[in-house]
Amino acid sequence: MAAQIAVIDRSKAADWDEVVWRQENANIYASRNWGAYKSRLGWSVRQIALCAENGEDLAYVQCQERPGLVRRILVQGGPILTVRGRAKAEAVLAAILDHLAPRPTDLLAIRPYRFLDPEGMTALLAHRFLPVVTRQNHTIDVDLSRDTKTILSGADPTWRQRVRKAQGNADLTAAFLTNPDERFRAFETFERMHAALQERKGFVDGLNAAAYRDLAVADPRLVFLEIRERGEPIHVRLVHTARERWTDFFAASNERARSTGAATFAVWQVVERAHAEGARVFDFGGVDPAGNRGVFEFKRALSRNVVQGDPLWIYARNPFVRRAAATALFLRQN
Repeated sequence: MAAQIAVIDRSKAADWDEVVWRQENANIYASRNWGAYKSRLGWSVRQIALCAENGEDLAYVQCQERPGLVRRILVQGGPILTVRGRAKAEAVLAAILDHLAPRPTDLLAIRPYRFLDPEGMTALLAHRFLPVVTRQNHTIDVDLSRDTKTILSGADPTWRQRVRKAQGNADLTAAFLTNPDERFRAFETFERMHAALQERKGFVDGLNAAAYRDLAVADPRLVFLEIRERGEPIHVRLVHTARERWTDFFAASNERARSTGAATFAVWQVVERAHAEGARVFDFGGVDPAGNRGVFEFKRALSRNVVQGDPLWIYARNPFVRRAAATALFLRQN
């Protein structure tokens, strides 16, 4: 099957983002900007397209690699299958494996963007990928198919009260930023708040803000929202957008934000905008009721729809390596 599919390196193609974002399941993790960010973190990144014999594209894949005794390969936010590609998902995945040519000790991980289509899942199972499900694979979804009045009426009464109090506070304003200079300044503000929050709470989330700053500012799919009190920023929220799903990405606040309900106000501003732009789901970007109860309760106050996202799918040619890697990841993250 794989022999009938051509693999084309599109790492230098100027239209990579353009063709990827035409697809229904396009997402920020398959974008060239995210690939550039991961390159700065030491990954070797390339983009490939898989094509049928008639030249029609079947899938787009952004591969991240780290060489070594155990070569690590990560496909994040993909593979992105076209409509035709879904019908050939098993053959597409076979072609990807042939192209990557993993050695018996190499590890390949695929982390799709929520949620993987049934054909893609079948292909992964057929090629003996092992799913690793951890606490981090769960999130809260807000159903945006309803009108915003209905969504807010279903929220916790305290959450609704905070929204209304913030809306009635003349000192609070919300600004969705599109000007590059404003976005750059807002990211620097976020960076300072984020660093202070990490120091205060003692957590690490893996974001290298300095490496991501200019890429985030230039990314048209990344929404910047700034909440200001009397013109001074007190909360910055970043949300990445796809055709049907907007996903909470990163947020940071100062001490004034808590007393004004700025975080609640910000989330509701994002929900209203996502609804207005036709998104069907607002994804809270993950929950951890065991490790971060306060944030979990904040999110659950708007929606109680806790869902399991896609697992991390692990592949190695050697079945013992595959099982050992999947078990190690499961134990480490649980």
